[in-house]
Amino acid sequence: MKKQQLQETIDFLKANGFSNPTVGIVLGTGLGKLVNEIDIEKEISYAEIPNFPVATVEFHSGKLIYGTLSGKKVVVMSGRFHLYEGYSPWEVTYGIRTMHGLGIKNLLISNAAGAINLTYKKGDLMLIEDHINLQGSSPLAFKGANSFGNIFVDLLEPYSKNINQKIKEIAKQSNILLHEGIYASVLGPQLETKAEYRMLQILEADAVGMSTVPEVIVAKQLNLPCAAISVLTDECDPKNLQPVNIAEIIAIAGEAEPKMIDLFKGVIEVL
Repeated sequence: MKKQQLQETIDFLKANGFSNPTVGIVLGTGLGKLVNEIDIEKEISYAEIPNFPVATVEFHSGKLIYGTLSGKKVVVMSGRFHLYEGYSPWEVTYGIRTMHGLGIKNLLISNAAGAINLTYKKGDLMLIEDHINLQGSSPLAFKGANSFGNIFVDLLEPYSKNINQKIKEIAKQSNILLHEGIYASVLGPQLETKAEYRMLQILEADAVGMSTVPEVIVAKQLNLPCAAISVLTDECDPKNLQPVNIAEIIAIAGEAEPKMIDLFKGVIEVL
C-alpha cells in the first residue's frame, strides 16, 4: 500500500516536469530564501501532490520546487514535516523517499538548532558529523519497511564524509566559520528544561533540534549520500537560561542564512 502511494506521488511529479533532479534539498525553519537563488521551472504546493503530507508550521511554505541551481537540476522541499506536528515517521520522511524516487543522487538538509556547546554562538553554522536520536521512534519501524531496503541500516557514517569534506573546503575558501558537531534530535515541540540541557551536555551533543534525524535514517536505507547544516539560533546554557523568543530565533536564522546558501550553492557545483 505504502509503495503504491509513493509510486503515485512520483508518477504525478514526473508527469508535471520534475525530471531527473540530481540533488535534493530540505529547507529548515526560517531558511526558505535559498529558493530565490533557483532558476525555477516547476513549483507545486504539497496540498496538490497526491498522498503528500501538508505542512502546518507557519514558517514553512509547503511547496516542492524544481529547477536549476549552480548548474544542477535540484528538487527542493520548501517546508518540512516534524513529528511534533502529529505526523507519523513515515509522513515526516515521505519527501525524502519521493525525491529519491525522482532520481536524486545527493541530499542536503538544513535546520535551525540550539547550541549546546557553549563555545558556539547564535548565528554560527554547524556541519553535522553525527547524531543522537532522542525522538523515541524510527522511520524504519513499520510493517513492510523492508520492501524499501534493509531496515537494519548501518549508521556508522550517517553523514557523507565526501560531501562534508567538500563543504568544509568551501567554508574555508569563503571565510565562513563552520563548526562540526553532534546533533541531538528531540521530539519537541516544547523547548528543553535546564536539566535536559545539562543531560545533552553530558551526552556530548553540540546542538539540539526537532528534525533531520528521521530524514537521514531514511537516506541511509536508500543509500543516498547526505549532509546537513544547522543554523544555531539560540544558546542553551543551563546556568544562564533566558526565556525563548521564537521571533528572535527566526530572525537569527534569517541573518545566518546567506552563509548556508553560499555553502549549499558551492557544494552543489562540485557534487
